[in-house]
Amino acid sequence: MRLGVIADDFTGATDIASFLAQNGLTTIQFNGVPAGDRAVGAQAIVISLKSRSCPAEQAVAQSLAALAWLQQQGCERFYFKYCSTFDSTAQGNIGPVTDALLTALGESLTVICPALPVNGRTVYQGHLFVGDRLLSDSGMRHHPVTPMHDSNLLRLMTAQANGQAGLIAAAQVDQGAEAVRQALGQLGEQGINYVVIDTLNEQHLLTQGEALRDLRLVTGGSGLAIGLARQWAMAGVDAAAAEQAGRPQGDRAVVLSGSCSQMTQRQVSVYRQLAPAQEVQVERCLQDADGYALQLCDWVAANSHQALAPLLFATADAQQLQLIQQQYGARRSSEAVEQLFAAVTRELQRRGWQRFIVAGGETSGVVAQSLGVTAFHIGPTISPGVPWVRDIQQPLSLALKSGNFGDEDFFRRAQTEFSHV
Repeated sequence: MRLGVIADDFTGATDIASFLAQNGLTTIQFNGVPAGDRAVGAQAIVISLKSRSCPAEQAVAQSLAALAWLQQQGCERFYFKYCSTFDSTAQGNIGPVTDALLTALGESLTVICPALPVNGRTVYQGHLFVGDRLLSDSGMRHHPVTPMHDSNLLRLMTAQANGQAGLIAAAQVDQGAEAVRQALGQLGEQGINYVVIDTLNEQHLLTQGEALRDLRLVTGGSGLAIGLARQWAMAGVDAAAAEQAGRPQGDRAVVLSGSCSQMTQRQVSVYRQLAPAQEVQVERCLQDADGYALQLCDWVAANSHQALAPLLFATADAQQLQLIQQQYGARRSSEAVEQLFAAVTRELQRRGWQRFIVAGGETSGVVAQSLGVTAFHIGPTISPGVPWVRDIQQPLSLALKSGNFGDEDFFRRAQTEFSHV
């Protein structure tokens, strides 16, 4: 059986690829929709898009192109992967993409399951929690692109999609897979299109995996992949060999941080006490991006002979970010920083750098594109949902971290706890 995953950003794709591989499915990830037909020797194929915050019509077009390619590969089950904090706006893009995929597959019902309990993302009575806080009370309410001011997944989905949402409550999930299957059928008969499933722990994910294994399309964060992979995994999968293929390689490393999430802020703060660090200046990015990029690369080279890799960061707290956006404009400043990271990445690769540790979904996508990464093997997990990955064609290794993932010591552990070859 082949599972085709359509992920709306780069780190989200590596997130779910990691869980699929850990739970028994051989997995290859592609950066963007591959050109033409190609043989893929894996049970699961993950395609990462950059469709989380682009205009909805672009997100739909990209997702449908990914679906068509996956169908050509013989995929029969599909997974639309978005962030565990349901990053979206009142206009989309989760709702429009879900509607388009359902229509293309001739289906009328799917599930909404962003939960990832191991990282504190749970759903109760249809409300999404981050730790012990409602999503709307978490740091996500300050997100510069997709601020989340509502935690009710039914309301969020109904506002941005064309159908109706329903709920399978935790008490029903506790009754087991058959109870979930029956509830799903009843909701479908009532004309419900999007079924939010309460999820409080990993057992709930395992129950859902059993109940949903035959559903043509599921949507959610990476957590549901745990239950589904365990249902679909074939005997004899050599997980150790799969991990070895993705182990980090190369001696020269750099840490690049573009995320402004609260966890990344803490990670940057901790790492700055351990290793050389340089803050990216937005004004310099706008004035002379190419010259500034070369200057930063020179700084990286001059500080690459210590135990830990140097850090370049554009990470700012909510107050700093607001000031930057007021002064330069939110989109203009964001695009300027992305272009700078792209230029730095290309130049460091030219100078021989082979290991890139990156924080932030948008930044990770930019780095991967700049390096010409099209597909890679999944390696050992650094933190839940964040593996090392190795390019299938070039001597490049990447650790691509979604903003809120990992612990405070993530940047150091990525370098010291995993041997490279």
